[in-house]
Amino acid sequence: MVERRTENPGVGGSTPPRATMKINLLKSKIHRATVTDANLDYEGSIGIDSVLMEAAGIIEYEKVQVLNITNGNRLETYAIKESPSTGIICMNGAAAHLVNTGDIIIIVSYCSLNEKELPDFKPTIVLVDKNNNIKKMSHSIDHSLN
Repeated sequence: MVERRTENPGVGGSTPPRATMKINLLKSKIHRATVTDANLDYEGSIGIDSVLMEAAGIIEYEKVQVLNITNGNRLETYAIKESPSTGIICMNGAAAHLVNTGDIIIIVSYCSLNEKELPDFKPTIVLVDKNNNIKKMSHSIDHSLN
């Protein structure tokens, strides 16, 4: 079977075949991390303890969203590795105006999947304590993990 693709999806009421749709989903999150430092003089990014990055499946330079529980600010940046098992979560550059040392944040990464991949996909949730040590990990959303 040959899939029919349109040159201009959405024009004239035509849409791409459903099998080719990509859906953006939560890939992983580090939940309720405590910001340990904020550095305005750095070029940008968020530094994350490399153990937390690995646990969450976040790779260095990957785009992440930072959700600030303390003040409600939201921003996008990229992740860089900090020393392992240090608990470091450092906001760098302009983002340090939006996130302060001591703030509680959620670090979120996303992925794009096609519909065929959806049934087998579960996001990775990493819950940390006040020192950013892993206290629980899950590969599905459990709303009782707050």
